[in-house]
Amino acid sequence: MATDPRNPSDSYLSFWREYHMCTLTTPRPDGTPHVVAVGVTYDPEQGYARVITNKHSRKVANVLAAGADGARVAVCQVDKGRWATLEGIARIRTEEEVVADAVGRYADRYGRTPAPNPDRVVIEIALTRAMGRA
Repeated sequence: MATDPRNPSDSYLSFWREYHMCTLTTPRPDGTPHVVAVGVTYDPEQGYARVITNKHSRKVANVLAAGADGARVAVCQVDKGRWATLEGIARIRTEEEVVADAVGRYADRYGRTPAPNPDRVVIEIALTRAMGRA
């Protein structure tokens, strides 16, 4: 079921605020999908989903390989019969204030603050589509 990523229903937004591990799908340079487990935060007000990660990870390399226009990606979570997917254009953000904001959002959703990591970056996804049954 399609959802406006900037104006989700209360139940859809609530589902994205629960503690769930998610998947991130990025395109490898050869076009095949690379799927990994991640924590995701959803910010419909700004139209972004965010993943914090190490700058040396394969997922970051995949996004960077897509070039300046960014990579088309998807994040998804499932809980029994409920599911939700967010799609959009990912870019890598390294600014200290952007990383700190994303870490704070992660701590709010997942109930713990990650250990400091000088190599941490944010995969910021400008949302273009949302769907699910939440």
